Amino acid sequence: MKTPILIFCLIIFCCMTVNAQKGWIQLFNGKDLTNWIIKIKDHPLNENYGNTFRVENGVMKVSYDQYNNQFKEQFGHIFYKQKFSAYLLVVEYRFTGDQIKDGPGWAYRNSGAMLHCQSPQSMALDQDFPISLEMQLLGGNGKDERSTCNLCTPGTNVILNGKFFTPHCVNSTSKTFHGDQWVKVSALVLGDSIIKHIVDKDTVITYTKPQYDGRDKWVKQEGFEDSALISEGYISLQSESHPVEFRMVKLFDLSPYMNDREKLDKILLDLQQRKEY
Repeated sequence: MKTPILIFCLIIFCCMTVNAQKGWIQLFNGKDLTNWIIKIKDHPLNENYGNTFRVENGVMKVSYDQYNNQFKEQFGHIFYKQKFSAYLLVVEYRFTGDQIKDGPGWAYRNSGAMLHCQSPQSMALDQDFPISLEMQLLGGNGKDERSTCNLCTPGTNVILNGKFFTPHCVNSTSKTFHGDQWVKVSALVLGDSIIKHIVDKDTVITYTKPQYDGRDKWVKQEGFEDSALISEGYISLQSESHPVEFRMVKLFDLSPYMNDREKLDKILLDLQQRKEY
């Protein structure tokens, strides 16, 4: 009886591996901005002011060469068109060139992947950031330590290290990435339960129970209930005044496995053991 059992186990493993291969969604197709929605502060939906978001040589670029050297706090976000609840998001990014002259100091080599966002259609004309959980992407200045994959919480709060966390940002434990090198990061998001920020394959910050902050102006405007858990939302990438490029933006949809813990654990283990994803 051992042989049939072994064969059965191998079949199950192979099926899970095939499923892991099929579960990937390429959010960025490497050619154009199909399936993406743009919202830039002080501009209407889908007005790509200054050609901020563009695709050149197979990468999505965030550029300010058509801003006439005046950023004027026109923070922007490009949203994937579909909402997600449980997933592994993988992003490869790098910072290039110089920050636009009047960009804020904190925005030097600063971008982000916004998780569980409100819809781009619901953002106010003058709204700077969507209600979301930000996986903050930072680059080094060549000498100082500056972690990436930090957490910022526009309009939200979380449970961090077992405590209710209300400050706007907190650093991760990642190393610093200086220069124009490509960096691969991931976010493991499991609905309203747990979120992990990952650099290469090292988890650098973990938090739970993402929820709305009822004190926030935009949360009040949207009518979201204070402390209500956030189980799903849109994904967006930022423009914050420093040129940045994205050459990979893909997602593994974990929602089909959320009601079967055994299958979810097997898929996560398979993804973790891969050399590349």
